[in-house]
Amino acid sequence: MGLFKFWKQDLPAGLVVFLVALPLCLGIGLASTSVEGITGLPNVLTGIISGIIGGIIVAVFSNSRLGVSGPAAGLITIVIAAIQELGSFQAFLLALLLSGIIQIVLGLIRFGMIATYVPTAVIKGMLAAIGITLILKEFPHLLGYDKDFFGDESFWQFDGHNTFSELFYALNAFELGAVIIGILSILILILFDTKVMKSKKWTTYIPGALVVVFTGIIVNLLFNTQIKLSGQHLVQLPIIAHADQFWAIFNTPDFSLIFSPKIWTVALTIALVGSLETLLSVEATDKLDPKKYKTDPNKELRAQGIGNLVSGLIGGLPVTQVIVRSSANIAANGQSKFAAIIHGIFLLLSLLFLGPVLNHVPLAALAAVLILVGYKLAKWSLFVEMYQKGLSQFIPFIATIASILLTDLLKGIGIGILIAIFYVLKRNYQNHFTLIESADSIELILSEEVTFLNKGGILKVLYGSKGKRVTVDASRTKSIDQDVLEALYEYKLSAELELHQRIEFINI
Repeated sequence: MGLFKFWKQDLPAGLVVFLVALPLCLGIGLASTSVEGITGLPNVLTGIISGIIGGIIVAVFSNSRLGVSGPAAGLITIVIAAIQELGSFQAFLLALLLSGIIQIVLGLIRFGMIATYVPTAVIKGMLAAIGITLILKEFPHLLGYDKDFFGDESFWQFDGHNTFSELFYALNAFELGAVIIGILSILILILFDTKVMKSKKWTTYIPGALVVVFTGIIVNLLFNTQIKLSGQHLVQLPIIAHADQFWAIFNTPDFSLIFSPKIWTVALTIALVGSLETLLSVEATDKLDPKKYKTDPNKELRAQGIGNLVSGLIGGLPVTQVIVRSSANIAANGQSKFAAIIHGIFLLLSLLFLGPVLNHVPLAALAAVLILVGYKLAKWSLFVEMYQKGLSQFIPFIATIASILLTDLLKGIGIGILIAIFYVLKRNYQNHFTLIESADSIELILSEEVTFLNKGGILKVLYGSKGKRVTVDASRTKSIDQDVLEALYEYKLSAELELHQRIEFINI
């Protein structure tokens, strides 16, 4: 009963997430299986299979309230490289299956706790960067420039262009019909976000994104032939006409390669990268959650592992929890993981029955929805908030944003963490004792925990105290690193012999 408690909110939210996820799954499926020289590759529907697994199977085993899982754009390059390295899609599926088992083991050994060590400034920088990326990447689709696949997140694209050059091409090749639908869609979303509309009870059950999609379909059908959108400007879901076409979507792994070192290397790579992306998304989604629900990261890893195991068995792609779909769920007022399950069910229905209807949805309308999701992730107020917290928070925040925009998610996070660590070291260098100083003496009262990170700051003060009487008081200290102890005794010996200073240690 608890799963259906908020069905009135979760049903429309799940439908909105489905509409956002559908072109993303198709785009990721298209990009991941476009490998030259490899035979036996499936079609773009492999992305839909992964979305169904992420939406239904992972959600059932997950305890994330609002997180939504599916194929991740950040893993596309790894998937392509793995298929090329292994030589067949069936070999890749075996590696994917094994990566799921590895993720289950990682969850059992509590690897998920690693996410708690990522600084808040970096997580917020990641959210802002994803928001800006959504705005930049979806703006061309808003104008009707649909050369790049829907859902691409990387700076460098497969056609040799990058995020910024694509904007230039879009401004010179827009479609009037897409522009009209795009602008109208944004206006509707802004209207639904006003206090007046939010006060209307019916908007709880009919999100603005849903209105945008249906409006986009109707407006495009009313256009004359000169500006009417078709082909690549609409969702392009392959139609399954009979059972043979449906069963042809699925693939099985090649178990004969189970002892190949290459298979295990790829499996470990997918498991680690996928787990990191999931854990980062879990942290970010929990921060966006209005109710501040705390997800068990280890249970989430086990759920993702089960999902990837199944995906490998039937011919899917790697699944992770994805912040874009999770953010869309939050924006659509999702209340429980039932919304994620609903989105998975709709993906399954789309595969079987809904293709003729969904292929009328303009990408410009969906781009507008993602642009507004991006705006909410990267609001100016977030930048102001981080700036007011000081440079130790603001610089890692900005560095994470810039790094993600110019590289990819994991590299950007890594750079942001390194810069945050620098400020941690700097803070430890400065704030590890209380200094009481007079004309002829100094007293250092050490903090409760003194580590090797504190050694430099302590020695700087001591060696700058020439001629003064020195007292180092550790009476409040519970733990002191051996490196610091050795440095203190070396200083005491040196100062008393060479400088004839009076040095007193208390409780050391």
